[in-house]
Amino acid sequence: MNTSDLIIIGAGPGGYRAAELAAKAGLKVVIFEASEVGGTCLNVGCIPTKTYVHSASFAEAVERMPQVVAQLRSGVESILSHPNITLIRGKASFVDAHTVTCPVCGCIAATNVIIATGSETKWLPIPGIHEDPRVVDSTGMLALRECPKKLCIIGAGVIGMEFASIFNRFGSEVTVIEYLKECLPALDSDIAKRLRKTLERQGITFKMKTAVQSLADIDADVILMATGRKPRTEGLNLEALGITLNRDGSVPVDENFRVCIASPLEGMGEASVYAIGDVNGKQMLAHAAEWQAKVVVDEIVRSRGETVADSSLKNIPAAIFTTPEAACVGPTEDELKARGVDYVCRKAFHRANGKALAMGETDGMLKLFSTSPSQGGDGGGSRILGCHAFGAHSADIVQEVSVLMQLNATVEQLRNMVHIHPTLSEILLSAAEQ
Repeated sequence: MNTSDLIIIGAGPGGYRAAELAAKAGLKVVIFEASEVGGTCLNVGCIPTKTYVHSASFAEAVERMPQVVAQLRSGVESILSHPNITLIRGKASFVDAHTVTCPVCGCIAATNVIIATGSETKWLPIPGIHEDPRVVDSTGMLALRECPKKLCIIGAGVIGMEFASIFNRFGSEVTVIEYLKECLPALDSDIAKRLRKTLERQGITFKMKTAVQSLADIDADVILMATGRKPRTEGLNLEALGITLNRDGSVPVDENFRVCIASPLEGMGEASVYAIGDVNGKQMLAHAAEWQAKVVVDEIVRSRGETVADSSLKNIPAAIFTTPEAACVGPTEDELKARGVDYVCRKAFHRANGKALAMGETDGMLKLFSTSPSQGGDGGGSRILGCHAFGAHSADIVQEVSVLMQLNATVEQLRNMVHIHPTLSEILLSAAEQ
């Protein structure tokens, strides 16, 4: 039987990042990928949709997307060509906690195993959903070769909202159906409502608090199922490890992303099995998977007696690339209220920013949350708790807040940081000065 220091199942953002870091640390790595390297994000997710966001027409998007994906996929393949990494193109499944098998190469054993198999579309149990040729998931949307005249999107989460914005701009008549009372539940409700109203003014129709019981009444050429994603675990033979999945189908892990095995099988020994990225259900974001990869590899290297850098991170930002875009880091205002946090909310608007006016991007708002001065910490001050925003370049602005939060910065410190004029980042400074 072949052996290695580390086995990774899945070559998406978490998997290939873990392989890269482990190989640079001197570990021998075997990584399995049943499809294309780069995972959902590169091949049928983040990168293709962002190519669509930044294309002037549907025809241009269809032409550019394969070129962008191929170039980036080539970059991932280059990473995985490291002499310490063996890439096996095949589907792996567990034999036990330290052994996997694959039809391509048979059994391979390793001291450590990382599950990084990502996620897949979560389908609603609507009668006829798999028989209706109009129904597609996000992968199917990206495979379209004609722009639909009428597009119905079921679900107003990140995937649904981004495709709604994209195809509205391409000229489709777009309707979004959502069961909840507001779109983008992870976003501050005030920000989410204002973004939805902006998209309505652009021509998108929203049907909120509406459940889809039948597809027969939906008047559309294409129906996009955008009701979220679920962890991909089928075929891994997790039963061989004695793993009990969470209710949402995710693999249970501890704070270091080590798999929690409910009832270890007799003779299995201590299991060094980890799960990172979408498959553990923590945060279904590519950059979250990459960070989790670093945490796990640091843990593995530390167990070998080597010194590693601190990999702690308290807040992971997220963005929604509608037009205009939205972004967030930290809790929403509703969550702060529910927790009983003594907080301060400061607001600023794009319409009062010189750069936004010059760009013609005046529709936008930012909310900056902080503790009250008396609750700021050892040094006093109003410690920054989070930021939610929509409007041009919100992702860039929120990224700045994410860095400040990682450094435990206060609003008072932010006020004393010089921002270039004229820039949209001055919107954040304006909020701090409230």
